[in-house]
Amino acid sequence: MLTESENALAEAVLIHGPISRSALTSRLGLSAASLTRLAKPFLDTGLLVELDDVVDGSVGRPTRPLDIAPDRGFFVGVKLTGDTLHAVLTDVRAALLDSFTRPLTATDPSSVVADIRAAIDDFDGDLRGIGVSLGGSVDEGVVEFAPFLDWYDVPFAAMLADATGMPVTVENDLVALAEAERWFGMGRGLPGFSVITIGEGIGYAVVAHNEVVRTREVGAGLGGHIPLAANGPLCDRGHRGCAQAMLTSGSITAQVSGALRRTVDYDEFLALTAGGDPAATAVADAAGEALGRFIALAANLTMQPAAVLAGDGIGLFSVAEPAIRRAIAADRDPLADPIELYIDEPGFTAWARGAAAVAIQSAIATLSLPR
Repeated sequence: MLTESENALAEAVLIHGPISRSALTSRLGLSAASLTRLAKPFLDTGLLVELDDVVDGSVGRPTRPLDIAPDRGFFVGVKLTGDTLHAVLTDVRAALLDSFTRPLTATDPSSVVADIRAAIDDFDGDLRGIGVSLGGSVDEGVVEFAPFLDWYDVPFAAMLADATGMPVTVENDLVALAEAERWFGMGRGLPGFSVITIGEGIGYAVVAHNEVVRTREVGAGLGGHIPLAANGPLCDRGHRGCAQAMLTSGSITAQVSGALRRTVDYDEFLALTAGGDPAATAVADAAGEALGRFIALAANLTMQPAAVLAGDGIGLFSVAEPAIRRAIAADRDPLADPIELYIDEPGFTAWARGAAAVAIQSAIATLSLPR
C-alpha cells in the first residue's frame, strides 16, 4: 500500500499530468529533495515516466515533466440500472475507448455477475480493474440496498472478483460520478462543487475541500423530493412540485403527452421545444425554472458556487437554459459569488465512466512499491 504522501503524488500526476516537478512541489507542499525521493520508486517501477525536456518559463535549465506511463492497462466501468448494463472501456485517465449497452438477463446477483463477465469478454486489452456503480447504498463492496435491483446485503464486489479474477470496486453511482468529475471531468481543479443529475431519477452529490462527501444517505435519493414549484405536478409519493415531479424524464413526457393527447418520448419533447411547440415549451420552462432553483439551493446550502449537471435528461439544459439561469439569479443573493455551470453531456456513458474512475482510484490506492 502507498503512504499518504505517495498516494498524493500518484493522484496529482494522474489528474494533472504531464506536470513539472516545480508545479508538483507547490501543489503538494514538498521540497525538491522530498519530491525526488518520493518519485524514485514510481519511476523505478515504471508507473511514472519522465517526458522530454520543456521550458516552463522559470530561470534555470529546462524541466522534465512527470506523467503516468501510457501502458498501464485498461479499466472497465459498468453502470447497472434495474434492467440494463451500460459498460465502457477506458484508459488509466478514464478516457473513453469503447462502450456498449445490453439488457440484463435477470436481476439476481449471480445472473448480473455472469452478464458483466460476458461483457468483459467483448473488450480487448490488458484489463487492470473493474468498477461497478448502481443506485443504492454501498459499503466496502457490499451492496446494502439497491432498490432498482431489489438487492439487500449483497457482497457483490467479492462475487464479481471471484468470477473474473480481477480487482473489483463497487460504489454508489452518484459517488462514482462525482469522483469521475473531480478527478477527470469538469470538476477537475475545482475545490468544491455540486453534482446534480436529471433523467429517470434525480441525483445529488457534493464535493467539498477536494473530497466527495460520502454518506449512506447519498443512495437514498433525498434530493428527489426537495420542493421546487408550489403549483407543480405530483410525484408518486404525493409531493407537489418536488424535484422528481418537475425534472424526471417520465414526469416531463407525461405532462407533454397529456397536453398533446398522444405519447411523446423525451427526445421528441426536446425536439418539440426546440421547434417552439407551445405545450412542450411551457413544460420545459417550468422544468428549467425548477432546475435553476435546485442549483441555487445547492450552492446556497453547501457554499460551493459551482455545479456539474449530468444525467440522461441533461438535454433539458439546451432547450431551457434561459429559464434555468433566470431562476438561479432570482434565488441567489447578489452579493454571493456567481454560480459556474458545467454541463456533462454524454448521458449514461458518464455514469459508466464514473464506475471506471473509482476502479482507477482503487488501483492507485492499492499499488505496492518496493521499500
